[in-house]
Amino acid sequence: QVQLVESGGGLVQAGGSLRLSCAASGRTFSTYAMGWFRQAPGKERECVARISWSGRTTYYLDSVKGRFTISRNNAKNTVYLQMSSLKPEDTAVYYCAADSSSLNPNDYDYWGQGTQVTVSS
Repeated sequence: QVQLVESGGGLVQAGGSLRLSCAASGRTFSTYAMGWFRQAPGKERECVARISWSGRTTYYLDSVKGRFTISRNNAKNTVYLQMSSLKPEDTAVYYCAADSSSLNPNDYDYWGQGTQVTVSS
């Protein structure tokens, strides 16, 4: 079992930055990959970034490449999503998810509660 708690969302102006954190508990954190997903109203949930258990392999959605950075600190059981140069189209509820390297949200067993990110123009 894995429990996930996100934090760090909020309201920011276009061009601004936010850092999301996801604290994990339960199973040994360094044994599983992590992903960050987002879901905007009326849209499907999509993977914006994922990271391997070691942190050596990452993936980014094309629209966030160069602006978002995923990282993890296995000693702190935490995964981060640093978001810069934010755009209004980044507005969504952001979720962290555990225990898969897939881009498909259906392949993830564990989810956080979500944190709202709103980017104003």
